[in-house]
Amino acid sequence: MKRIATVALTALAPVSWGSTYAVATELLPPDRPLFTGVMRALPAGLLLTALSRTLPRGQWWWKSAVLGTLNIGAFFPLLFLSAYRLPGGVAAVLGSAGPLFVVGLAALVLGERARLRTVLAAVAGALGVSMVVLTAEARLDAVGILAGVVSSASMAAGTVMTKRWGRPEGVGPLALTGWQLTAGGLVIIPVAALVEGAPPALDGKAFLGYGYMMLINTGIAYWLWFRGIGRLTATSVTLLGPLSPLTAAVIGWAALGQALSPVQLLGMAIAFGATVAGQLFAARPFSSAEKNDRNFSMDLTDEGVRR
Repeated sequence: MKRIATVALTALAPVSWGSTYAVATELLPPDRPLFTGVMRALPAGLLLTALSRTLPRGQWWWKSAVLGTLNIGAFFPLLFLSAYRLPGGVAAVLGSAGPLFVVGLAALVLGERARLRTVLAAVAGALGVSMVVLTAEARLDAVGILAGVVSSASMAAGTVMTKRWGRPEGVGPLALTGWQLTAGGLVIIPVAALVEGAPPALDGKAFLGYGYMMLINTGIAYWLWFRGIGRLTATSVTLLGPLSPLTAAVIGWAALGQALSPVQLLGMAIAFGATVAGQLFAARPFSSAEKNDRNFSMDLTDEGVRR
């Protein structure tokens, strides 16, 4: 039951991220992906760090910078660039490659066995998402596609390395999330200033959109995501990824008036089924809360990693 609860809470993160595409296109200033990345990450990171009242120490300064760059500093701008240059659904399907990246990296870095059924679940999830979003009206853009693929690979590497390094002793996921968001936001600032210039003027819609992204879509969602990484396998967490494009498709239907064909509905069923199956395939005995909250060494020689 504890594992089911952890999976359910972790799943709320990709469900929240599924709203990113609609919010970016409907509420935020156009063609400002770098500024949007800063506004999403840095305020949330500073807030969570202040709430945790914990700063990095020792090697965790550079580890936080690396993780922040992979999960936030590179991922956010590329994600928004993809969302701006592609229809929301097309941008979303590129993220469905993330589980495949994680399965491979987890096998190399964490020693998690890449089981055939897990790979098939990841492929089925990507296929289902493709059926949902790749319609005849989809407009493809080379820059947007490249940005989407690289953003997916960046977050996959960040997920695996977050699992690899764990957390410092006595530090919870709230602080770790704050460190990464702050580091990632700081990485984006100089690039945003160089490429996009001065910040744009913001209206009421933009403040609403950025407020939602900072608090719900980023602060709470990433806290749940990193909490899940600490308690589940990296593969199990990333196989929840298809919930993001599925949520985007549902929002597009419910809020933006986008129709869903029988093929798209079938694709949603396949992707959701693959997500559920992936959790069953990636499951392992769930340890006690006390054990899960400890800071395990993630050396490949550790018996908790060598499975």
